[in-house]
Amino acid sequence: MTQGAGQGPAVRTATLRDFRVPPYAQAPDPAHTNAYGNNYASPYGSAYAVDEEPEGYTPTQRDLPVISRGGPGDTLQVAVEPAPEPKPAAGEGLGPLFVVGDVHGYLDELYAALAAQGLIDAEGHWAAGNARLWFLGDFTDRGPDGIGVIDLVMRLSAEAAAAGGYCKALMGNHELLLIGAKRFGDTPVNSGAGTATFQAAWLLNGGQKADMDRLQDVHLQWMSRLDAVALEDAHLLTHSDTTAYLDYGSTIEDVNDTVHAILTRNDADECWDVFRKLTKRFAFRDEGGAQAVRELLEAYGGERIVHGHSPIPYLLGEVGNESADDGDDNSGPVVEGPHVYADGLAIAMDGGVTMAGKLLVVQLPLHG
Repeated sequence: MTQGAGQGPAVRTATLRDFRVPPYAQAPDPAHTNAYGNNYASPYGSAYAVDEEPEGYTPTQRDLPVISRGGPGDTLQVAVEPAPEPKPAAGEGLGPLFVVGDVHGYLDELYAALAAQGLIDAEGHWAAGNARLWFLGDFTDRGPDGIGVIDLVMRLSAEAAAAGGYCKALMGNHELLLIGAKRFGDTPVNSGAGTATFQAAWLLNGGQKADMDRLQDVHLQWMSRLDAVALEDAHLLTHSDTTAYLDYGSTIEDVNDTVHAILTRNDADECWDVFRKLTKRFAFRDEGGAQAVRELLEAYGGERIVHGHSPIPYLLGEVGNESADDGDDNSGPVVEGPHVYADGLAIAMDGGVTMAGKLLVVQLPLHG
């Protein structure tokens, strides 16, 4: 029951909520309380003043169906304690490995989650030395400041490299969607179920006018060059929980080269096909899920796959009964940490920040 973006029943619009920010090295400044109630103002990257939302901002939830689990006991969420001072791995030149789930424009939450792991300092600069940080894609759409998120990731990439570490990112389906909306707009594409356009799909899936207005060539070039798959230590990193990556090559290098070549050719139908395939989800969730993971691991290497894309509340079947006017800011899904499933071979990292969940930043391998 794979569900592509833009399909499925409507879900209620997410409400602004009280996001609890972990402690920082300095006391919070009451003057820096933003519209969400955060006592942490993003020191870099945000184009918006405190207590201000971008014009036309329309917060949205994931437009996914809720698929009930067949039964309890086959899933696990791992609570991860913050690691405020990352240290190099013993006997190696490389530092510890961290991954970040889907951000979707929630810049303040990203600053808070990175600071809680000791990856940035109180001013938002890289503070983790030779640590390695991977973003799993989906930087924009749904949240208020997607371009600010991209700017932050680009800046941290330079700062981490200067400190002996690195900050890298994968291409998510929303990067493909934003690229397509900018390049092709209302050009009709063959969607497999009639005609569609990137512009319409982008808006349907939380596209924000403020992001499009601030999108520059440097952002497009950066997104277009992101890899689709990576292997770090024994972890196969992808954005989507799908086997569709196998359609683009039998090695990681082949997949990345093929996707880059398609984006370079700038053909609307080809780009749409990549977006459509890498928007598929739930391949690892139900019966046969572990075997699907093994197919990817056998092709590309690694002992576990780590992905974003499908929010953990949906993987657990915990979302779908909320009322739009229930008035309870604490009624969102409870996400304590990554979701380990598919016989322990898959780790889901999308904590559902767009639905009052949690933006996850964790160190690999997981313990506890």
